[in-house]
Amino acid sequence: MTKQTVVVALGGNALLRRGEPLEADVQRHNIEIAAKTISEIAKAYNVVLVHGNGPQVGLLALQGLEYKKVSPYPLDVLGSETQGMIGYMLMQEFKNLLPERNVTCMLTQMSVDPNDPAFADPTKPIGPVYEEAEAREMAEKYHWTVKPDGKYFRRVVPSPQPTGIIEHEAITKLIDEGHLVICTGGGGIPVKRENGKLVGVEAVIDKDMSAAFLAKQIGADALLILTDADAVYLDWGKPTQTALRNTTPSELAKYQFDAGSMGPKIEASCEFIRKGGTVVGIGALQDGLRILEGQAGTNITRDQ
Repeated sequence: MTKQTVVVALGGNALLRRGEPLEADVQRHNIEIAAKTISEIAKAYNVVLVHGNGPQVGLLALQGLEYKKVSPYPLDVLGSETQGMIGYMLMQEFKNLLPERNVTCMLTQMSVDPNDPAFADPTKPIGPVYEEAEAREMAEKYHWTVKPDGKYFRRVVPSPQPTGIIEHEAITKLIDEGHLVICTGGGGIPVKRENGKLVGVEAVIDKDMSAAFLAKQIGADALLILTDADAVYLDWGKPTQTALRNTTPSELAKYQFDAGSMGPKIEASCEFIRKGGTVVGIGALQDGLRILEGQAGTNITRDQ
């Protein structure tokens, strides 16, 4: 029996959690935990993994700002660095857990529209969290835009919509050959075409939107979004909060979700379903396989 294909979107905050020191060893520990769950999924499904990079790309940007002898590296280059760094750690851990499996990490470019309105309204949180006073100070010092992220504040950057995966044919071939593929990391390296050439763009694409785009392009059977919440909640953080277990795009359209966290996940999920996808699961990392089996998290299916 042919295995079904699932695109798994793993948040950058699952690899460097809010409030944790942004250390390589901390990230390795979290990757070990994530890889164990995803390896179990990979035994039952063909897995294509898309990881986030919000904390990591922000950390690299901060490190770059401290070295004054060169100009700061642009976000597209920093995004490529996070693909290599996180992809290496994930690939190594998967190979330790699944030694007989081919595991491949692909540096992936994602095209965007340079006229996307997202460039005028940055929403993508990157880097560490700050108390409000420190965030305002950093914003003034480095000319950042900062916005609330839960009870903290973070730097935000433009997050345009993905319009095309440059390396999609190579990704498809690897899936067909049975590889566990890690690709489109951090939403993909944002690029545009200029005078017939690909050039980088100063942005960070939302990894959930890219995962949904990838899932549609490769004809995946399911999209699984793993996050730090165990389900999609209404009235999140309030005494009246309620988990949605089974829902549809039309029901979700009735509600407003935070643009800096759950909002893009809901938007990406509904986009995948509208474009022909069958099911999306959203929930906690440790529940990954149970979410796919409909026993945990939130399941989003087509409107009847």
